[in-house]
Amino acid sequence: MQNISVYQPKNKVRIVTAASLFDGHDASINIMRRIIQATGVEVIHLGHDRSVEEVVNTAIQEDANAIALTSYQGGHNEYFKYMFDLLKERGANHIKIFGGGGGVILPSEIKELHDYGIERIYSPDDGRSLGLQGMINDLVEKSDFPIGNLLTNEVSLLEKKEAGAIARVISAAENFPNIAKDTLQQIHEKNKNSKIPVLGITGTGGAGKSSLVDELVRRFLIDFPKKTIGLISVDPSKRKTGGALLGDRIRMNAINSNRVYMRSLATRQSNLALSKYVSEAIQVLKASEFDLIILETSGIGQSDTEILEHSDVSLYVMTPEFGAATQLEKIDMLDFADLVAINKFDKRGSLDALRDVKKQYMRNNNLWDIPQNQLPVYGTIASQFNDPGMNLLYKSIMDKLVNKTASDLKSTYKISEELSEKIFVIPPSRVRYLSEISENNRNYDAKVLEQVEIAQKLYGIYKTITSILNVNDSFVHLEKNGLNEKVLISDSHSKTTNDLLELLIKEFDRIKMDFDPHNWGIILGWNDKVKRYKEPLYSFKVRAKEINIETHTESLSHLQIPKVALPKYKAWGDLLKWVLQENVPGEFPYTAGLYPFKRTEEDPTRMFAGEGGPERTNRRFHYVSLGMPAKRLSTAFDSVTLYGSDPDKRPDIYGKIGNAGVSICCLDDAKKLYSGFDLSNTMTSVSMTINGPAPMLLGFFMNAAIDQNCEKYIKENDLENEVDNKISKIYEEKGIEKPKYQGEIPEGNDGLGLMLLGVTGDQVLPSDVYNQIKFDTLKQVRGTVQADILKEDQAQNTCIFSTEFALRLMGDVQEYFIQKQVRNFYSVSISGYHIAEAGANPITQLAFTLANGFTYVEYYLSRGMDINKFGPNLSFFFSNGIDPEYSVIGRVARKIWSKAMKQKYGANPRAQMLKYHIQTSGRSLHAQEIDFNDIRTTLQALYAINDNCNSLHTNAYDEAITTPTEESVRRAMAIQLIINKELGLTKNENPIQGSFIIEELTDLVEEAVLKEFDRITERGGVLGAMETMYQRSMIQEESLYYETLKHNGDFPIIGVNTFLSSKGSPTIIPGEVIRATEKEKKYQIKVIQNLHKSSKKDATKLLKQLQNAAVNNENIFESLMEVCKICSLGQITSALFEVGGQYRRNM
Repeated sequence: MQNISVYQPKNKVRIVTAASLFDGHDASINIMRRIIQATGVEVIHLGHDRSVEEVVNTAIQEDANAIALTSYQGGHNEYFKYMFDLLKERGANHIKIFGGGGGVILPSEIKELHDYGIERIYSPDDGRSLGLQGMINDLVEKSDFPIGNLLTNEVSLLEKKEAGAIARVISAAENFPNIAKDTLQQIHEKNKNSKIPVLGITGTGGAGKSSLVDELVRRFLIDFPKKTIGLISVDPSKRKTGGALLGDRIRMNAINSNRVYMRSLATRQSNLALSKYVSEAIQVLKASEFDLIILETSGIGQSDTEILEHSDVSLYVMTPEFGAATQLEKIDMLDFADLVAINKFDKRGSLDALRDVKKQYMRNNNLWDIPQNQLPVYGTIASQFNDPGMNLLYKSIMDKLVNKTASDLKSTYKISEELSEKIFVIPPSRVRYLSEISENNRNYDAKVLEQVEIAQKLYGIYKTITSILNVNDSFVHLEKNGLNEKVLISDSHSKTTNDLLELLIKEFDRIKMDFDPHNWGIILGWNDKVKRYKEPLYSFKVRAKEINIETHTESLSHLQIPKVALPKYKAWGDLLKWVLQENVPGEFPYTAGLYPFKRTEEDPTRMFAGEGGPERTNRRFHYVSLGMPAKRLSTAFDSVTLYGSDPDKRPDIYGKIGNAGVSICCLDDAKKLYSGFDLSNTMTSVSMTINGPAPMLLGFFMNAAIDQNCEKYIKENDLENEVDNKISKIYEEKGIEKPKYQGEIPEGNDGLGLMLLGVTGDQVLPSDVYNQIKFDTLKQVRGTVQADILKEDQAQNTCIFSTEFALRLMGDVQEYFIQKQVRNFYSVSISGYHIAEAGANPITQLAFTLANGFTYVEYYLSRGMDINKFGPNLSFFFSNGIDPEYSVIGRVARKIWSKAMKQKYGANPRAQMLKYHIQTSGRSLHAQEIDFNDIRTTLQALYAINDNCNSLHTNAYDEAITTPTEESVRRAMAIQLIINKELGLTKNENPIQGSFIIEELTDLVEEAVLKEFDRITERGGVLGAMETMYQRSMIQEESLYYETLKHNGDFPIIGVNTFLSSKGSPTIIPGEVIRATEKEKKYQIKVIQNLHKSSKKDATKLLKQLQNAAVNNENIFESLMEVCKICSLGQITSALFEVGGQYRRNM
């Protein structure tokens, strides 16, 4: 593709960029905003998951020329139209709207949006024809018009805090000072006697000023429920392009209030921390009569004190990492700042830094008579929710403002005098855990090689003896202690022979002293093991239950095909190495698989579904599982649910209800979703793909399972009429209609789970009966909830709570599982799939996923949990692409995990087993020549089955362009069934063992993963690396590498960049698009309205109890199990935000 010249804007263009509400796909908008900025534009970047209200408010406050959005989660028609309408309603319809969403937005929908007034929606074909820069040129050129050149009666609107008027005057001052001259003169006159205080905040780049400002704003809004605040935030302009990244808003959650106005300014000059129009901007905010104004500068150097000219009180923000104490003498702001915050106080050396800064502040200001603890220097951790240091800093700032300006801002905010202290997820003493695992596993491998060498020497002596005696191996009887001298040395031999034998036996015994008795036992028992696998039946025990498995299958040619093939090695060293590094399935290190044989009654197939309301997905589940002996249900949730919200008629929410997943917002939804499936049956297993709000969905699921068993009890004891009367009475008193299943119940659904809709078992059964049913149910349910919050922060972005609080919730769930003996349900599915889908290569996917897994192990251990109790509740989830490394991803994972768990953590065999689900790669599905996708999926499924995955989901060929249809889902399932039922080689269960390339790849991938562990350790472990966004950066780099090779054709993809059809293999437009119906959406809103109405009184009480559990450090999930009975998902999320903090986005 030819190079496209960069468009040069004629005006100062400002563009707001974001990803739409409940949409974590931020990779595209990040690339776009970089190119937009490089084209000379001032970019106000909001990041992912942004509502129309937030985006429109930002665009108006920032006086933007345009808004550029991506939308990959459906609901785009409603989202873009609502944005257009809201801008028009607020008198800002000059702001142009641009968007894109890959193949998610259909050509017919693009036309519809263009006709509605959206400036342009870019399609994949636009990307191919224009290129990225070409698209950005088009966007910027269409947005290139003057802002701030039209002022009429703005001054009169300022007192009303009219955001558009405030923005226009600031823009006029920046862009057209001559036009703004008279208006600014009026403002200066008006402000003559103004006493509105200005807090100036400055500091070094990367000190966390934006997060700190957000925390100050949050406390101010709580402290003063009726007062308002205005923010001015300055970021540097790029000298080369004139563009600027105005990125402070992305870190802020508290500013989304009608009591807050924020304006981002670019310096528009190099080497300065402030815009030269800051003074005018402050005057405009004073004229608007905000109660407090905060001015935040860009990062400054040691000698910069410009902030002092514009503020009444100044705060200098720094970190503990300033170097030697003598460096403090060079910082001018320590001479002048009213307060100093040492942010990121969780860093090593923070207490020393606090002492040194206090000493320097004391010297600079001659405060020798003031005790150090009274100096205005504070340690803070702004990233930590409700940090005591931040509380103290906020109170001190407000007191200082009142003292210096006599403003009406006397704070009553409650504080404690304690220092900021990091709530460590991983104790500092354990930060090297990943490198310790690398060392442990390498030591194991080194020990294996030592033992193999000894075994070879012993075998050499052994074979020498058999040669001397000219006998077969069976004659030389091996015993526990070694060779039997009495049997070998005989009067029938010559003296020379006996002397030589005696010498060899002594040498054998000498060498054997360094040989591990366990390894000698392996050699002694090998022949018996081979014999067991040759017997017709193989017996083993699982949880005290004896299992008998046929060891062979018969082919159509009447050959006996072994299910497990063993090596034919004779040499003890070869044999020992194979056993210690490979071994048979079901034995340490589990390289070949976790169990001796695969389950014959249950294929690893997962039935994946999620669309519309719970009833429609329930019908799909019954359709895909009809006639299958095992029901392995995998649930996809809509984006409203994924972000912990309730369905709502607000258009940007409404459009996403039931699209790209099922809408589940309360217990009744869960009951309907899984109705007709016995959730306590050993042949039923449910997987839920949800992360941020996973504990709530788990609470819904567990209560649904409990109530199913209550229904069974009711029927078994002929209590139906009595219970029906109780339920009728409950709803008569509430005065609303009892919830019911919408539409026809599908074939295969016996109605189990629907009797107690609208109530729970404890409302209709005696408490002792209910409690026993609950106890038994929790021990029976099988399934998995994804709940992997580390991966979300690194790759997928469905985080809703602060990371520390989200991890606490995970720990509380696991603790509850241990207490209630939940043994068959996985509390987390540690997921590499979404890391791979975000662009990581297979080694990075595996390394990051295992690193996350070991982080959970360390965290749970730090909470005092027994590794043998929680280890079996951990599971994993990987993607399978076509790269060579994917052929060994499972075996390497099992090997690394088992060696670490056994050798380092001392875990028992059950906790050593890494159980994982595989899903074929969604990223390898292409929107061109979609029929070829099934071929790719088949090869990926073959990788997974050959590598003994525990469960498998095969993607439908049309997923690249639409939600899968029933036909495409059936084809996807058929891929697995044909491999498992028809492909002859899969009758053998360890087909890749013994392959030279598989063994070589296993070693290469294992060492590559251990090296990545060491790199993560260098960055402070997984959580430390996340702070610097190491994982995100790696994933993005690898994604860009792949996309570049794909784009230039160096990486051939059939039907995409080579072997094109005569028509050029264009992007396929789906013939059928599955979306939620209006009826389904409206019904989901009605469900939530009825629930809120019926449980209003009890919900308030239970939600308060939930918050108290969080504040008092009790088990939150224990409380959640009760709250989930009557509260909606959105209610619970909002309640936990108040006590656990909201997720803070990263750039």
